[in-house]
Amino acid sequence: MSNLSGTPNTGSSAKGARIAGDKISDHSGPGPDVMAASTLEGDAVRNSAGEDLGKIEDIMLDVQSGQVAYAVLSFGGFLGVGNKLFAVPWSALTLDTDNECFVLDVSKDRLKDAPGFDKDHWPSMADPRWQGEINTYYGRPAYWE
Repeated sequence: MSNLSGTPNTGSSAKGARIAGDKISDHSGPGPDVMAASTLEGDAVRNSAGEDLGKIEDIMLDVQSGQVAYAVLSFGGFLGVGNKLFAVPWSALTLDTDNECFVLDVSKDRLKDAPGFDKDHWPSMADPRWQGEINTYYGRPAYWE
């Protein structure tokens, strides 16, 4: 995997998702560096073992800073019923341009045990305690740091 300069893109980024794959140098239109959030919603999320972890339901913005804070991942259930939602730090994701999906480096079991919520009971995502819990669980620094 490499970044736009052709060097490996293996380092972690506190501010955003990493981009990997051979298609990252294609600048014929939007993406992969700047994309409409709506084009990413519904994208598959897999782990590094290739297991399906769900899909991106929403992308949450910190309105005051203008930064992407979290991706809301939908996992489990059948035809949208019984899905559990998870807020994942944006920086924990890698956009895989070759496979047109996101990669989250967690096992299915770890995701199942992650702090989650249902579509009718969202957490207060501006609560510093909640933010700390999520960032710690995924081993990511806070997006505002």
